[in-house]
Amino acid sequence: MKRLSEYFEGVAVKRLSAVEADTDTSNQHEFNGIKSMVTLLGTKRVTMNTDFLYLGEGEDETLESEGFLTWYDAREKNPKRTEYRLYFPTNPVMELAASDDLLVVAKRPDNEVLLVVLRSGSTVEQQVLWLFGIIDSGQKFAAETIGGKRNREVGYVERRILGLLGIVPEIDESVWLEMVLDRFGESFPKTVLFSSFARETSGLTSSLKDPDNALITWINHEEMLFRTLEKHIVGKRLKLGFEDNVDTFLKYSLSVQNRRKSRMGYALENHLNAIFLEHGLQFSTQVITEQNSRPDFLFPGISEYHDPDFPVAGLTVLGAKSSCKERWNQVLVEANRIPEKHLLTLEPGISPRQTIKMQEKKLQLVLPSSLHPTYLPEQRKWIINLQEFIDRVKDKQGN
Repeated sequence: MKRLSEYFEGVAVKRLSAVEADTDTSNQHEFNGIKSMVTLLGTKRVTMNTDFLYLGEGEDETLESEGFLTWYDAREKNPKRTEYRLYFPTNPVMELAASDDLLVVAKRPDNEVLLVVLRSGSTVEQQVLWLFGIIDSGQKFAAETIGGKRNREVGYVERRILGLLGIVPEIDESVWLEMVLDRFGESFPKTVLFSSFARETSGLTSSLKDPDNALITWINHEEMLFRTLEKHIVGKRLKLGFEDNVDTFLKYSLSVQNRRKSRMGYALENHLNAIFLEHGLQFSTQVITEQNSRPDFLFPGISEYHDPDFPVAGLTVLGAKSSCKERWNQVLVEANRIPEKHLLTLEPGISPRQTIKMQEKKLQLVLPSSLHPTYLPEQRKWIINLQEFIDRVKDKQGN
C-alpha cells in the first residue's frame, strides 16, 4: 500500500488574515514564512510551479488555476537576519479566498507545489487537517515534513481526500488481476457478486468480533479489486482509441466516473447487509415507506413498520451513504414513523456546522471506529460506531 510521502514531502498551513485575503483591503501578494519552512523550501530564492485550488463545502464551490510561488529571504543581503516570504501572483483562487480561510501549501516530490484554500469551517478543511496530521495554528504558519506518524498508509479514506485535492492515487495490485479475471472474465460483474468475492478473498471472513474493522477491511479490499479490474478493462479500451471523436471519449469517461461512484454506494450496502445477517438482526432493505421512499435498512422489517400496533420504540431506520456532504437530509424523510434516524457513512471529518444540524434534526451519525479520529473531540462524544449501532438494534429485538 502506498504512503502519503509518495505524494507530498511536507506541508505548511495557516489562517488567512484580512490583509492576505481581502483584495479590497490590501494588494499584498505575500505570506510571511517561518524558519521551519526552510526544511521544505530551502534557503535560496526559488520559483515553483504551483497548482492553486479552492475548495468550499460542495462540488460547486471548487476552483482551480495554475501559477507559481516564489520563496525568498527578504533580508538575503543581511547575513545576520532572515525574513522569509512566499510571493504569489494574482489568480482566481486567491481572489476567491476570504479572511480566516485555511491556506495549505504542500510540497510535492517533483518540487512542484499544491496551494489549497479551504473554506473556513468546511468539512474538507477538517479532512485535510486530519490527512496531514497537522494542527491549525491560526494566522502563523505551522510546517511539518511527511514522516513518522504523518506518513500514513493511503487507504480508502486517504484516497478520497487526496481525490478532493486533485490527486488520484494509483492502486497497483496486479497480483490480484489473474484471480479476478478467472472468476469474472473481462467484464464488470454485479456489485453483490463482487462484494461477496471481496469478503471471501480479504483474509477476514467474519464480522462477529469487530464489525467496524470488518467493514473498512472489506471496503478497502473491494475497492482495490475493482480498481485492478477497471485498470485492465479501461486500459484495453483506451488502446483502441476513439477515432478523434471527443464526444465519444467524454461519454466513455463519464461512464467510468459514474460506475465508480455508484458501485461504492452499493458495496457499502452489500457489506452492511452481510454484517447484519451475521449478527442475527432482522431487517428489510430498499422497501417502500411513505411517499415512495426507500430507506436502505429498516429494522425489524417493513411489515412491522406498516403495522400500526407495532411500537415505534421497536423500529430503527438506517441510511447508508459512502459520502455524505449535504445529502444526509435525504434520510430524514424516509421513515416518518421513526422520529430518530440513523445514518452510516464513510465520510471523514464532517464539519461541526453539519453535525450540529444533524443533531438538531434527530439524525444519529454512525461511523466505523477508524474514522472517529477524523472528527473533533466534541463531535466524537455524540458519534457512535457500528458495533454500538448493532447493540442498540439487538436490544430492541431482544437478541
